[in-house]
Formats: sequence, C-alpha cells, structure tokens
Amino acid sequence: MLSRVANNLFWMGRYIERSEHIARYLNVNYFSSLDAPNEKSQSRQFVLKSMLFMLGEPSEDHTVLNEEKVLFNIGLNTDSYFSIINNVKAARENANSARDLISTEIYEAINKFYHFILNYDKEVFVKKGLYDFTVNVIEQCMILRGKIRATLLHDQVYAIIMMGINIERATQIIRIINAKYHDATIAKGSYGDTVANSFEWITLLKCAEAYDMMRRFYKKTPTSISTLEFLVLNGDCPRSVMNSLNQICDHINVLDRSKHPAKDSTAFLVGKLRAEFQFKKVEEIEEDIQRFIEQILQKLFGISQKMEEEFFKF
Repeated sequence: MLSRVANNLFWMGRYIERSEHIARYLNVNYFSSLDAPNEKSQSRQFVLKSMLFMLGEPSEDHTVLNEEKVLFNIGLNTDSYFSIINNVKAARENANSARDLISTEIYEAINKFYHFILNYDKEVFVKKGLYDFTVNVIEQCMILRGKIRATLLHDQVYAIIMMGINIERATQIIRIINAKYHDATIAKGSYGDTVANSFEWITLLKCAEAYDMMRRFYKKTPTSISTLEFLVLNGDCPRSVMNSLNQICDHINVLDRSKHPAKDSTAFLVGKLRAEFQFKKVEEIEEDIQRFIEQILQKLFGISQKMEEEFFKF
C-alpha cells in the first residue's frame, strides 16, 4: 500500500468521526437548553458561544451572535474550515483516493452521505431543519462505521481507518469536556449549583451518547467526578479516552508487530499514555481539569503526528 493512500484512509476515518461529534454537539446543546435549570444555560447566546468554543473559535463575552449565521457556519458553510459539510467533503475526497482498498458498500454510503449534505436546503437548515440535519449526519456516520466493520477485511486497511477513528474520538471527547467545563464555570451559581454538580455534565454525557449507560453504571445523578471517570478512565465505555487508546494499541499491533517498540515510536507513545491512564485517579484530573485537558490534547496531537511520520509519510 502506498503511504499516500494509507494517509487518505487514516484521514477518512478521522473526518467521519469528527462530523458525528460536531453534529451531536450541535444537536444536544441547542435542544438541551430548553430543559436547562438556570437562565444562563437557557440563553441561546450561551449555547451558540459554547458551540463556537468547542470548535476552537471562541467569541468575546460581550459579542451578540447571529443565530442563523452561526448555525450556517457550523453546518453548511463551505468557507468555514470546521463546518460539517467540509468534513464530509474531505472524507469523500479521501475515500476517492483509496477507492480500490475500500468496499463498494462503504463507497456508496459515503457518496450518499455527501450528496445529502450537499443538497440540504440552507434556508430550511437555519430556520427549522437543525434537528433533521444533525440526526441524519449522526446516523450516516454510524452507518459508515458499521459498514467499515462489517464489509472490510480486518487487515491493515481496517487497522489504519480505525486508528483514525479512535484518535479523533479521543480528541473530540477531550474537546467536548473542555467546552462543557468552560460552560459549567460560566453558568454556576444561578440556582446555587456548583461546577461539580452543574447541569452541563449531563449535557456532556449526552454529547458523548453516554448518559444512559453512565446512569446505569453509577445509579446516581452525574457530577464532575463521575462524568470524568466514565468518559476518560472507564475502558468499558465505548466513547471513553481509555477505550480509544486500547483500540489504537490493538490496531497499531497490526502495523507494527515488534514485541519491544522503539522509543518514541507510535506504539511506544500510545502504550505509555495508556499505562498512565490505567494508574490515574479521577481526583487528579478534577484537581486541575484545564491543565489535564491541555496535556492530553498535546499528547494526542503528538501521537497523531508520529503516526503520520511513521506509517504515512510520502
């Protein structure tokens, strides 16, 4: 396999996963604001600013945002680098470049997905189509992941795509944690709520599609401690950072079969980070969430760069 093609497969997986997380964050935050227990969380401006913050485009506190413009930029604006339409377009372009290595079922599904996004009426989207649009994006991404698992040989091609999916999933979960912690800090105090017991932790779990399973696991209302433990350290939670690291390790073993990985290789860095998480206490994370977020994002970025240098350099 050419390195360039391997790189296309890796980024196809990443763009698919990124599209889903942006769509779910958009959906959950917009509609959860209707049930929010304090005035700040119910404010549409608060929700719009949260969306932009999660995407790395924070706005000034005093800025009044235009709702339709923000939604359009996140959803269907081809001039916006973080928009869902550009992520889906990039996933399709990467799939085109690796056409002979993926199944017909995957290729047809990604084309169907792309044309749904491309032909979605922009006026309908910003005025009344947000729910329909985001739900369809989430479902199409889940269908694509299902076809990747069900139609490909579980060989190097599969391993490369799944490495992309899982490194992106871990990154997006941390970015969402960062955004919701920021929201919890801003919204605290309206009804005597604290950051540790903020409504934003419930929203965070819904953004990660983990709220129901978390309630069954802990049998209590989410707090900062239980939410962080579930989404970061619980290896059985399919959306957790720990689960993603476990899967990355498994897939790297398909590409690098050495029993003792070289120092600073991708396998070494991922294994080191996974070992660190295995012995980390959630109290250590909560003690300085911001510092933890900065460090883990930096490490995930370093692992991604090392992956591309080691396996996909051309």
